[in-house]
Amino acid sequence: RLSDLVRDLLDLSRLQGGEPLPEPEAVAVCQLTQDAVDRVRVAADAARIEIAVGDCADLQIWGDERSLRTALVNLLDNALMYSASGSRIAVGTRTACPGGQGEVEISVTDQGLGISPADLDRVFERFYRADPARSRRTGGTGLGLAITKHAVENAGGRVTVWSKLGTGSTFTMHLPPPPSSARVATGSTVPESA
Repeated sequence: RLSDLVRDLLDLSRLQGGEPLPEPEAVAVCQLTQDAVDRVRVAADAARIEIAVGDCADLQIWGDERSLRTALVNLLDNALMYSASGSRIAVGTRTACPGGQGEVEISVTDQGLGISPADLDRVFERFYRADPARSRRTGGTGLGLAITKHAVENAGGRVTVWSKLGTGSTFTMHLPPPPSSARVATGSTVPESA
């Protein structure tokens, strides 16, 4: 757990200006999503939690692939931490405009405990935990959502959260597409359910 904390502190320091940001690049959403899901697959299987991935077509975003993958893994880890065995996490992607030229949304929806309205404004703060007792039992450093927020903002995007106690939560990364001159052919697809 100490090594996780050190890694997360280094990531947060880098994202907050501790070192120059990498040059942004066109990132294939399907590949990014699949990589993130693959990184949490063992934990999801052990907890008997299904992760369903929706169709992402050939969407692309603009940013640092490593940071954005870390951001998505953090959202998935958080969903796993607060979800019951036998539940489902859905990963969805969409664009605001046909043709993939508008803002791209990558969302993670869980059937977990939900977050109280009083805690929603604070969930992206460093070390803040909406349910400290559960966090102590399940692990985590308390930095994942702060890292996610900074990674997405450094890419020119934003993160939003919707939640209802007893129902679950949806965290959505709203990210810019690459400039048309930087778009690359991807041809990748992700199955409907992983």
